[in-house]
Amino acid sequence: MKDLWKNLTTFLSETRSEMKKVTFPSQQEVVTTTVVVIITSFVFAVYLWLTDMVIVKAYEGIYKVLGS
Repeated sequence: MKDLWKNLTTFLSETRSEMKKVTFPSQQEVVTTTVVVIITSFVFAVYLWLTDMVIVKAYEGIYKVLGS
């Protein structure tokens, strides 16, 4: 039990010292990166949708030529 308490206090002490080194982003940085993620997601969604449409049309064309 003594080792558990010592390990816990050591862990908490080290956690506190590490948390003092942490820097958090400003609100403007969070907003900016969020906008970048949303725009990037939209661009990739459009790209994947267009790619999917091309693949579907290609398969339909192949099916028309080779299938009945």
